[in-house]
Amino acid sequence: MTEVQKNVVLIEDEKMIRRYVALALTASGFKVWESETAQQGLLETASRRPDLIILDLGLPDRDGVDVIREMRLWCEIPILVLSVRTDEGQKVEALDAGADDYLTKPFGVPELQARIRAVLRRRSRQDSDPEFEKGVFAFGDIQVDMVHRRVNRSGQPIHLTPIEYQILTLLVANVDRVLTHRFILQKVWGPDYVNRPHYLRVFMAGLRRKIEENSSNPKHLMTETGIGYRLVRQP
Repeated sequence: MTEVQKNVVLIEDEKMIRRYVALALTASGFKVWESETAQQGLLETASRRPDLIILDLGLPDRDGVDVIREMRLWCEIPILVLSVRTDEGQKVEALDAGADDYLTKPFGVPELQARIRAVLRRRSRQDSDPEFEKGVFAFGDIQVDMVHRRVNRSGQPIHLTPIEYQILTLLVANVDRVLTHRFILQKVWGPDYVNRPHYLRVFMAGLRRKIEENSSNPKHLMTETGIGYRLVRQP
């Protein structure tokens, strides 16, 4: 069966970078719709309904974070951010606004392609993974049965505390996506705890000891320094 071509709306005001990304995507089999302003990108997104949005934060007419917030009011299309902004606080702001991933300029085509694959894989997972439809998710030698609230390694049960289990299932539900400290803290502990990242560090350390073969060199429960955590299904 021929794979259906996926559409991408690319919102980037720097012409050279826009052409570089567009050519790389076209060579990978994507149909690319280019926009150089936020307004044009919003219109393209509304009319094309693409499979992915690639968005620069430093646009001439609006800040990219505001564009993400507006898009999230009416669509859940995956958003991959491209930006020269390296400040961790700005990355967190974009992710908290609803971006799915963040790539800092300059970047290479292989890294761009890998991030795109991860974002699209996460979005299509529930439709393409029959096990997930049954409430089962596997990575490495770990199996998470969300119906019966069981976690096994190679068929042997692993005991998780209620908090550890909540963190793990939150990461599972957002596999390959960076979740900020604030997002996890709010979801697991509540809004009064969003400024207490030490809570999360303690429980993540315990979860890694139980899930990872080598907790000091994790392959699945990955740290995004200064930002949060990501569950990688296939390291």
